[in-house]
Amino acid sequence: MDSQSLKALIRAHYQVTINGYDPEAIDAQVAPDFVDHTSPGEAVRGPRGLKAQIAGLHAAFPDLQVKILDMVAEEDRVAVRSRFRGTHRGTFRGILPTGVRIDVTGTFIWKVEETSGRIKERWGMLDQPSLMRQIGFL
Repeated sequence: MDSQSLKALIRAHYQVTINGYDPEAIDAQVAPDFVDHTSPGEAVRGPRGLKAQIAGLHAAFPDLQVKILDMVAEEDRVAVRSRFRGTHRGTFRGILPTGVRIDVTGTFIWKVEETSGRIKERWGMLDQPSLMRQIGFL
């Protein structure tokens, strides 16, 4: 895949996971052996694990939206710096809803499987300390 196609895939992925929730589109975008190396605890695996993770995020932050700030693609990787905004209206990692608006940034690297054109792996860093401070945990 060329860099523009890689970027288009990741943009579309953010649309169907964060800005809207479309489980069928996730199945089409994510490889069966997908691994999210960033997840707290045990790694999220496959489309099913990713859909559960995303459903949990939307339960905690039902109006969650992401804006891509920067994106670079090379070979089979895409790097993204992004901003996430939403309102803490559901339990998040055991923290009861606060009603607080969150605004956090993160940087993620995505690996795309060349043969299938599906997302194979993800690594990232979300500004967790900022998020936890904003919802009153730190």
